[in-house]
Amino acid sequence: MNTERTEVGIIGGSGLYEIEGFTERRELKVETPFGSPSDAFILGTLEGREVAFLARHGRGHRILPHELPFQANLWAMKSLGVERILSVSAVGSLKEQYAPLEIVIPDQFVDRTLARKSTFFGHGLVAHVGFAHPFCGPLSTAAAEACTEVGAKHHKGGAYVCIEGPHFSTLAESQLFRSWGMDVIGMTNLQEAKLAREAEICYVTLAMVTDYDCWHPEHDAVSVDQIIDNLGKNALTAKSVLRATLRRLPKTRECECARALRHALFTAPELVPEETKRMLQPIIGRYMPAGAP
Repeated sequence: MNTERTEVGIIGGSGLYEIEGFTERRELKVETPFGSPSDAFILGTLEGREVAFLARHGRGHRILPHELPFQANLWAMKSLGVERILSVSAVGSLKEQYAPLEIVIPDQFVDRTLARKSTFFGHGLVAHVGFAHPFCGPLSTAAAEACTEVGAKHHKGGAYVCIEGPHFSTLAESQLFRSWGMDVIGMTNLQEAKLAREAEICYVTLAMVTDYDCWHPEHDAVSVDQIIDNLGKNALTAKSVLRATLRRLPKTRECECARALRHALFTAPELVPEETKRMLQPIIGRYMPAGAP
């Protein structure tokens, strides 16, 4: 178990690989039962909070969306004591009113991924966690208020459709997602949100719009050059919003995220293999301590 203790995790997406301004800055490599996380964590104090920052794709952007070690990333966050995660993600817009360089704070997901690891459970332990409302309400409100504080144009609420990638959508797919009422499209956040809920960590996404998806008649192909240019601009905005959000976080958590496993563990403790209990101690320790009879 890690001796480092942090309060808040920040997961930086495309274009956001580090945040300046940490005091007592240090790096920490964490090994987990699920392998190595995407990169070393940057730990330190930011806006009076103990923060663990992780570059989702690794510094230098080395990891494809479907290759991301989601379980390792979230297990490591939990082992560090993280209770809230602020995620930053590049997305395409599926609606005219969500323009590039604006922020969407979604409140729903639709899963169009294929075979990604989305749970810590199995290995003799069955759990079914409620996921009707996949983002933390109070954390989303804090993020929206932070956007207002720093003058970032944003939209609170909306559905994020998560696709497998690494390819962008076909025109038919983009039009289909629009017909479903989806708001933004991305490749990374769904698994993070599911695993965060299992780990009883509050989770919110700052979905940073880089482009209109290919449905738009004036943007019928997603340009990597355009995206890279907007990523840099979005990263500057995201840093300001993240710092303002940290200042707004309440001291205690009253949301259901903090108790997500309370009625979710189905397997009788005496039937769960001890190895599974040890592997998942950061996740289930308060309900099913290792070594307990």
